[in-house]
Amino acid sequence: MNFSAKQIVFISFMLFSMFFGAGNLIFPPFLGQSAGDHLWTALAGFIVSAVGLPILGVIAVAKAGSLNELNLRVHPIFALLFPFFIYIAIGPGLAIPRAGSLAFEMGAAPFMPKNLVDSPVSLFVYSIVFFGLAALLSLYPSKLINLFGKLLTPILLTLIAIIFIKSLMDPIGSFESPIGNYRENPLFQGILEGYLTMDALAALAFGIVIANTLTAQGVLDSKKKSRYMMYAGLGAGLLLAVIYLILGYLGAASSSLGQAENGAIILSNIMTYLFGQSGTLLLGIVFTLACFCVSIGLITSCSQFFSTAIPRVTYKIWVILLAVLSTAIANLGLTQILQISVPILGMIYPIAIVLIFLGLLDDMIKRKSYIYSSVIGFVALFSILDTINKVFFKNTWSGAFEILPFYIEGIGWLIPAFVGLIVGYLLGRLRSTSHVTRTNR
Repeated sequence: MNFSAKQIVFISFMLFSMFFGAGNLIFPPFLGQSAGDHLWTALAGFIVSAVGLPILGVIAVAKAGSLNELNLRVHPIFALLFPFFIYIAIGPGLAIPRAGSLAFEMGAAPFMPKNLVDSPVSLFVYSIVFFGLAALLSLYPSKLINLFGKLLTPILLTLIAIIFIKSLMDPIGSFESPIGNYRENPLFQGILEGYLTMDALAALAFGIVIANTLTAQGVLDSKKKSRYMMYAGLGAGLLLAVIYLILGYLGAASSSLGQAENGAIILSNIMTYLFGQSGTLLLGIVFTLACFCVSIGLITSCSQFFSTAIPRVTYKIWVILLAVLSTAIANLGLTQILQISVPILGMIYPIAIVLIFLGLLDDMIKRKSYIYSSVIGFVALFSILDTINKVFFKNTWSGAFEILPFYIEGIGWLIPAFVGLIVGYLLGRLRSTSHVTRTNR
């Protein structure tokens, strides 16, 4: 079966909605306000990492055929354990309950009396409704292309377009001088900010949903499926880039409204300036839609993975379990879960990035298992030790880690990855040499 351009657009919309959560709304405006006159240079760096890495992640999974196939190139045990860490960290352990909490804070709390906002019953009732609806829609994954592509994403994009057009008709203000690292090196700082979105993990996780959706639409040929997944990744990436440009511009223009501590406050100030009190309602709808779409995407992808990994528990049961667990965490222990999940997320993110690049370079590596296992092994060792240092030893070992270039910037894993590449290449050569020697005998 061949997909039309219209169908590919809908698949791209679907993937975009699964990526575009509250964090993606908040980061660009804060970058824009901080970068000021250096906005476009900083945004170029941000898009390289915040859009480029997720697109490359989708392409790497598409080239390999599946995330499992990509993981198996490292080691069968890695293929068993690594996906569990990914899906738990970006699913019920962090992203799903956080989406529900943020939707409540930005989409419901501003319109409620303070005594109700402070009452735990309010969040409990809201999260039951929020995750109940998300679970209900996740029960029918084959219909997600229509839900996202034809309904939710067009609504979200239309709302953002209205905000942008209004900002052009009623200019907010002019760009001001950059602050912090954006003053000296806006491109590199933008790359680091995009890196911190950690959307490359989501790219690996969402591959299963896109692949299953394509199968449900009648695309059974593996080569066609991989090609359409790449198209969807590029389409979603283009949409993300456009939205980031808009949000970054709004943030940079908002300096006249006063400096803010985070992107949510910046957006609130912008919406109040542009639309008055109704701006709070419009922003609440945008946040709620973004969080809702991400929750559906994460519940679906996690449920499809766990139902494949543990087939005794059906997909629908997993959907219900994840929705109930996310509701409980959002209400009872989100702060504690964040304290655990964020370090785990930071630990597995470098591993995910090097896995993506190894998958993209597979034609050059020719699937030499030593390179895969060596690079992943060195980066994993660094990430585990770094996480232990931060969580259990309160950065006592940081002096030793800071010897590594770019460690302070958050990408100290580059040198371990390079060392692993050299070691893996040399081990592969030794193996080839010994094999030739045995053959000649």
